[in-house]
Amino acid sequence: MAALTGKAEYWHQYLSRRCCFMRCLVMLVAVTALLESVDSRAERKTVVTTFSVLEDMAQNVAGDKADVVSIIPPGAEVHEYEPTPRDILKARQADLILWNGFGLERWFEKFYSGLDDVPVAVLTKGIAPIGLNEGPYEGKPNPHSWMSPANAAIYVENIRQALVAIDPANAESYDENAQAYSARLAALDFPIKEKLNKVPEQQRFLVTCEGAFSYLAQHYGFKELYLWAVNSEQEGTPQQIRKVIDQTRKYDVPVTFCESTVNPKAMQQVSAESGARFAGILYVDSLTREDGPAPTYEQMLKYNAELIVRGFHVSP
Repeated sequence: MAALTGKAEYWHQYLSRRCCFMRCLVMLVAVTALLESVDSRAERKTVVTTFSVLEDMAQNVAGDKADVVSIIPPGAEVHEYEPTPRDILKARQADLILWNGFGLERWFEKFYSGLDDVPVAVLTKGIAPIGLNEGPYEGKPNPHSWMSPANAAIYVENIRQALVAIDPANAESYDENAQAYSARLAALDFPIKEKLNKVPEQQRFLVTCEGAFSYLAQHYGFKELYLWAVNSEQEGTPQQIRKVIDQTRKYDVPVTFCESTVNPKAMQQVSAESGARFAGILYVDSLTREDGPAPTYEQMLKYNAELIVRGFHVSP
């Protein structure tokens, strides 16, 4: 009986030590994983973009190897944005700043003048610009070049090169992410073209507030009518409104649109006086928040195409 009691005590102590060892092992694994996670976050590069479309593009290329943040929040106007002290601090702490160029961010050069120790990349490098032909913008490039999926591939490559330059240790990851993202964007092109080709050829005029769809129109075989070339203090003047009313009537355009970052009142007046339908809001300079219809660049392209064909009373 005493022998049995001794054996029971032995096994009890053995199992207790075993359980203690296993608990320590589990804790050690957890602590190691936590430290590795902290180290990984500490090693990740910080990339700052000027606006939300570039933020989404850059995050798709960066993956989990870099943190990407936008200076301009979703929904804000990009051309005349006024940076805050917090924006300047955010940029000072960045390892890389990405901006569009082509005169889009008119505030950026002054903003960057005190940050010239932070690497910067302009993402329109290598893109053939479409020239503007109106007022003070005569001869200047239309800056909205990301609206063509073909141009988006150039943006992705410029982002990849910029990330590899500041973080060569993760070049393989950036290369793979860029290749996968470019493939997804290329796959969107044909279905969007199929949708927009349903609009009768004689009606393919895209009437918008800002001339922000030149690259999309050129890529998909549309013509443009717009109130103003680029957002400025001269938006929706009586002369601009009258001109587009007359053109909309002349070409018998059945539908008009406006962009999310500007007031649609002027275009609604065009619709009321020309007899065209006002079909709603398109997204160009800004994505939406997660609960909106265009929280990513890919979803923005799809949403715009679907809204355009619905506006023309064509099934998407």
